[in-house]
Amino acid sequence: MEVVDLVVKGASEIVTAKGTKPLRGKDLRVEVYRDHGIVVRDGQILALMPEKEIKERYSPQMTIDAEGCCVTAGFVDAHTHIVFGGSRHEEFERRVKGATYKEISQEGGGIMSTVRATRQASEETLLETAWARLNNALTCGTTTLEIKSGYGLETETELKMLRVIKQLDREHPIDIVATFLGAHAIPPDFSDRPDDYVRLVTEEMLPQVAKEELAQFCDVFCEEGYFNVEQTEAILKRAKELGLGLQVHAEEFCLLGGAKLAAKLGAAAASHLLRVDDASIKALADSETVAVLLPAVSFFLKEDYAPARKMIDAGCAVALATDCNPGSAFGESMQFVLTLACLYLGMSPSEALAAATLNSACAVGMGETVGTLERGKMADILVWKCTDYREIPYHFGINQIKCVVKTGQLVLER
Repeated sequence: MEVVDLVVKGASEIVTAKGTKPLRGKDLRVEVYRDHGIVVRDGQILALMPEKEIKERYSPQMTIDAEGCCVTAGFVDAHTHIVFGGSRHEEFERRVKGATYKEISQEGGGIMSTVRATRQASEETLLETAWARLNNALTCGTTTLEIKSGYGLETETELKMLRVIKQLDREHPIDIVATFLGAHAIPPDFSDRPDDYVRLVTEEMLPQVAKEELAQFCDVFCEEGYFNVEQTEAILKRAKELGLGLQVHAEEFCLLGGAKLAAKLGAAAASHLLRVDDASIKALADSETVAVLLPAVSFFLKEDYAPARKMIDAGCAVALATDCNPGSAFGESMQFVLTLACLYLGMSPSEALAAATLNSACAVGMGETVGTLERGKMADILVWKCTDYREIPYHFGINQIKCVVKTGQLVLER
């Protein structure tokens, strides 16, 4: 018999999307396997196969008994801002009393409040607080996660954030994708000359980020009052010249054209998309750009939700993420995102799970390595305290994770 590192056996069902490319339309779904197990060797999935065959062929050094549990691939959280300084709980109280996100931002709060705190924070403080948030995410089943900079808005602090993100990737069990978001907002000292700030991003920040290999992607907040389409395009084209992948914050508060631009430039992802129109949806559907939807933001800000059903039916590749950040969605749980996706985006549990695993992996350029339980993929495996995967979005407000396997290693057991 062949000796292998790990076998997961006894699951009530093993549930996974399939493939390395984002799923669209009626193909956006997961497959359910019963009486199957998972064989792991050298950190990768060797086989998903009937348990009878596993017993005949493999001798595991470790076994996880998943009796009475469903098993899925680890979540991929494709959009977060987990590294930041300070807190905005006072702003939360103000919003509860009626102030809007825009009003708070216009008074010097919002993103700029976090920018001030992040500039003042040491790398050690940023590392410690982000580590705790990553632990929360891991506990809820996230095994791969993207983190953006964007709370520096000056070269020194942006690089500080990205160095922290790089250290987190080296040391924390979660695999981390780094995104440079120096174009998150126009800092106050550039408020009357935004094009000068764009030049700072393109001529100073981006070359240094590329030189130090601190990020895989560049993102821009393309939104009224932030960066217009022309400025966004200039930044993204420079990023592409320097070898970075592209992402866009698009159509969150108004229809500006960011989604069309993302599709035109071949961006890996366009996020938010609350205000997309039919033309934007068609542009995304005809492109390779993944539409990353962030329902926790709509929930937290009490805004409209993205038209996910319309986008899926039109052929867009739809993914899900938390957008964990201090101002508009301070939560690390992809489990809760699945609940919101089913209730408010009109997605089925099968669609939501596929969107939160394989499609999210594709949004951060990792569809070849994570997001499904297939031969050759990294062995990122979740064992759940429920028999049916549909219970994950159905039974909300608790953590249903039993254990987490990351790259073939048991990293969490509850």
